[in-house]
Amino acid sequence: MKLADVIAVLESAYPPKTAEKWDAVGLVCGDPAEDVTRILVCVDPTSSTVDEAVELGAQLVLAHHPLLLRGVNGVPADEPKGALVHKLIRNRAALYCAHTNADSALPGVSDALAKAIGLAVTGPLEPAEPSSDTGSGRVGELPQAEPLRVFAQRVADALPVTVQGVRAAGDPERLVKRVAVCGGAGDSFLATAAAAGVDAYVTADLRHHPASEHIESGGPALVDVAHWASEWPWCEQAAEILRAAFGGRVDVLVSTRRTDPWTVGATSSAVGGHA
Repeated sequence: MKLADVIAVLESAYPPKTAEKWDAVGLVCGDPAEDVTRILVCVDPTSSTVDEAVELGAQLVLAHHPLLLRGVNGVPADEPKGALVHKLIRNRAALYCAHTNADSALPGVSDALAKAIGLAVTGPLEPAEPSSDTGSGRVGELPQAEPLRVFAQRVADALPVTVQGVRAAGDPERLVKRVAVCGGAGDSFLATAAAAGVDAYVTADLRHHPASEHIESGGPALVDVAHWASEWPWCEQAAEILRAAFGGRVDVLVSTRRTDPWTVGATSSAVGGHA
């Protein structure tokens, strides 16, 4: 298969026109006329995943996060991002990024997160258009209600291990059945989740003050996970789309490298405040 054939499948599944205006999606480097026999899917295009792709002999890295999100004037090899571009090109490997277009797609990033947790999706959290099945986040339901403390463990068991782990805000005994999820940083949808009438909202990168104010105002329970972990289930989803399209003619692998930036966790022994 040619890289152009793979791009056609990706742009059908994750249309570039649905990406946010500020985003940078699509082909970063690579020749559409080159052959592709192996693809590596990952969340982050980092030195670790690029090394993995080279070691595996992949001709394409499909990443969720953009490498060059902000405008650049050059990609010199003595700078971190430039070094990745040069390494990819030297090893005849392309890089393609599907970011907010993969977030809003059906299925998309949040569908993969919902599936991992065991939710039956009923629709988007914030539709792209009225009555649309696409858009940001997803709302779904568990087979039966369970306490928040049990649900938080469910989420932890479903996602890859990170230093941050999984933390929840709200009454541990609060029953959770209807759930909103948003892969990646989702605190901009706190009010949307509250308006959706869910029992809990699962996302990443929640900040202290918005989370505190949300809980104090009676909003749904919060489950905060690591950004990378919340989006990692998408890798297998994207891989399956490519496998189905090419029927075994292209080897599609999911990266085993953890690219969550946090590497050390510590627990304080100091005596703090009161709950």
